[in-house]
Amino acid sequence: MKILKIEEYEKHGKVIHISIGNLKVGKPDVEKGFANEFTHIPITEEALDKSATELKNEKVKLPNKIDGYDYWKKEFDQGVAGVFSISVSEIVDLMEESIITGNGVVE
Repeated sequence: MKILKIEEYEKHGKVIHISIGNLKVGKPDVEKGFANEFTHIPITEEALDKSATELKNEKVKLPNKIDGYDYWKKEFDQGVAGVFSISVSEIVDLMEESIITGNGVVE
């Protein structure tokens, strides 16, 4: 898991934008039926605090562009997109269920 960006919002407090890598979730026997990375997950600070146990490196170069962030921000500003307030493991489980059942899109 990598922290990509931190923002402050009145309603949600600190929103931490993370990516989660080294995954193999979904249906690996189906072409494009699994994901090995989630490139943008907006999560509340409280939920992330409950999920992470240790900060590995404080000084890393952050990407100039975060895949999926611009789309999320546009939708968030319109009140359509939200922020996860569940643990990272629960997010991964939810995304995997979405892939398996086809009730969502994970690219």
